[in-house]
Amino acid sequence: MFIVDKVKRKIRNEIIHYSRSKRFYPYIYKSYWHKKITYKDNRIQKSSFYFTAQPNPGAGIGHQMANWIAGYWWAKQFGLNFAHLPFSTSQWDDFLGFGEKENKVSDLVKEGYKKIRIPLFNEFNQREVNRIKNIINSYSGKKVIFICEQDQGYKDQYGVIKDIQEKFYGAIARRNDQIIYYKENFNIAIHVRRGDIMNDPENPNLQMRYISNNYFKNVLEQVLTKLETNKPIHIYVFSQGKPEDFPEFQHYKNLHWCFNMDAQESFLHMVYADCLITSKSSFSYKPALLNKGIKVCPKEFWHSYPKCKDWILMENEGKTLIKISDE
Repeated sequence: MFIVDKVKRKIRNEIIHYSRSKRFYPYIYKSYWHKKITYKDNRIQKSSFYFTAQPNPGAGIGHQMANWIAGYWWAKQFGLNFAHLPFSTSQWDDFLGFGEKENKVSDLVKEGYKKIRIPLFNEFNQREVNRIKNIINSYSGKKVIFICEQDQGYKDQYGVIKDIQEKFYGAIARRNDQIIYYKENFNIAIHVRRGDIMNDPENPNLQMRYISNNYFKNVLEQVLTKLETNKPIHIYVFSQGKPEDFPEFQHYKNLHWCFNMDAQESFLHMVYADCLITSKSSFSYKPALLNKGIKVCPKEFWHSYPKCKDWILMENEGKTLIKISDE
């Protein structure tokens, strides 16, 4: 069954990829024709509608979180209730707390709700957004769960920071968190993305995600120079490989290599770091959204950053002057 579902997803993705730029793209959706037949204007009626997005089961957790967040965000923008669809493994639902206190799609279906898939839409194109509003409005009075097409865009993922932080820090899983940091120290976490990039260095999609060791060294130097704290500083490097792969860091005191942590342990420690230095990676961008300390991030990235003092953006060489306080 798993293989069949995987093949179906691949075929569907190929169809979407081919037709997305074509004028006929919306026509492949039943929901579009429903709108054409029962047209209403784009003022969405308050009803028992639900809205959601499926975390991509073939992607990493950072990508899946982006999908979930997009569904959550657009539900709010359209004034609809949000329904939870699970991540590829239930451990992440429990770990993040995203499914807690949310209506689940599977339960709603048992109550007679019908799942309706909607076309991809450009969030910056009001005409396409209005098309979705019209589709939603055409189902007025019915028990419907609208499901985004796979990988629906939402660039400013930080728009849900308050909500997802409440979910994460209030999750039942927080009772079992085990952190290797000591509170009396100032703990700096550095995420250096390597594994998938180094496995396929000729892949242009991965090349754009690569950042050199020198960048991280330069950023760390800036942080250490500008950091205002009386606490002992400890540095934790989260990556794949071995210490010899990172000679630029060998001379730092209180340096800890975190190569053997699993994904959830690494994610958790990035969330709890006093200062998190991220990669061009959703796997460190998402912990940054949950992190309540200082975030130092590459300026060029496919998601946006909030404009506030605890988010600091660095140029490509990592040499931008910054002022940091741990207060």
